[in-house]
Amino acid sequence: MASQANKDLLTRLADRGEQVVGRITDLPGAKTIMDTTTSLGKRLDEVQKRLRSIDPLEKRVTVLEKRLDKLEGKGTTKRAPAKRTTRTASKTTKKSTARKPPASP
Repeated sequence: MASQANKDLLTRLADRGEQVVGRITDLPGAKTIMDTTTSLGKRLDEVQKRLRSIDPLEKRVTVLEKRLDKLEGKGTTKRAPAKRTTRTASKTTKKSTARKPPASP
């Protein structure tokens, strides 16, 4: 009997949801939201295509870097990525480890 009551509750919720979805276009601004949602999928596809076109460019840059290294006489060593240093990290203070002898009278 409890499962019958639950089924009725779930059926009623499903029916209510269908009614709400049917009336959503009557709400002010709902058309704008629906259009934006639809165009979002199209824009994501476009961005994905553009990102896929970057991979061949990266490969070409790698080949060109190797050729440049060879022309410069550096061999085929890999280039290390440029490290970012903060202003405080680049300033190092050198402290003297040697002690001065005490002043004699």
